[in-house]
Amino acid sequence: MSVGRILVVGLGPGPEEWMTPEALQALEIATDLIGYEPYVARIPFREGLTVHASDNRVERERARHALELAKAGRIVAVVSGGDPGIFAMAAAVFEVVEQGDVHDRNVDVHVLPGVSAMQAASARLGAPLGHDFCAISLSDNLKPWDIVKRRLNAAAEGDFVIALYNPASKARPDAIFKAFALLRQNKSHDTPVAFARAIGRPDERIVLTTLAEADPSIADMSTLVMIGSSETRLVHRSGVKQPWMFTPRSYGRKP
Repeated sequence: MSVGRILVVGLGPGPEEWMTPEALQALEIATDLIGYEPYVARIPFREGLTVHASDNRVERERARHALELAKAGRIVAVVSGGDPGIFAMAAAVFEVVEQGDVHDRNVDVHVLPGVSAMQAASARLGAPLGHDFCAISLSDNLKPWDIVKRRLNAAAEGDFVIALYNPASKARPDAIFKAFALLRQNKSHDTPVAFARAIGRPDERIVLTTLAEADPSIADMSTLVMIGSSETRLVHRSGVKQPWMFTPRSYGRKP
C-alpha cells in the first residue's frame, strides 16, 4: 500500500501573493483538500483533486478524516487561513494523532507556515509588534472564560502589545465587550488600539482609535484587534493618510 501524508497548509490572510511557494506547491501535489468551506473556496479546483469542505467547529472531525485518508495512501492538504499553527488546524491534527494508536503516530505530517493575521495587520499598521507581544483568542469554546480573563489580566500587567483573535461571533457577541472592560481597568485609556478587518481582501477596513474611545461592536470574526503597550504610539501624517502605529524596539525611551 502506498504511503500517504498530511500537509497542514497556511493560506495566509487572503491574497494569493501572501501564500508561500511551499504552500502553493503542496496544493498542487495534494490528492485531497480538507478545510472550512470559506478557506477551501479560495483554492482553484483542478482535475484529480477531491475536495472535502465542512462547516466551522468540526476541526477534530476534519483532522480525523485527514488521518484516515493519509493512512489509505492519499496526500492530504488540510488548509487553514493565516498560519495553521496559530489557533488553527495544526494543533487539531496533532491532538488526533496523539490520541490514536502507534500507527497513527507514524503518519507523515508536515506543517507549512503561513502569514498570520497579526503579521498582516501589523504590516498594514506599521510596526505595532516591534517589541514584546502576545496573542490571545477570546473564544471560550475550548477553554473557560476565567482562563481568558486571567490571560488578559496577565498581558495587561506585563505591558505586552496584545493581538486579540476571534473577538466576536454570533454565538459570542459579548466577549469583546468584556475584554475591553477588563483592559480599561488595567491599561491607560489613551493606549492606541487598531481594529484590522479582512486585511488583504477587498473588504479590508482599518480603524485606529484609543482604548477609551474604541467601539468593540465593530469587531467580528474577520477582525484582528491590536491593543498597544504603554510604549506604542501613533505617527501622524499630513492630509488624510492613516497614521502609523508602532512600538519601538527599546523600552522606556520616549521620543
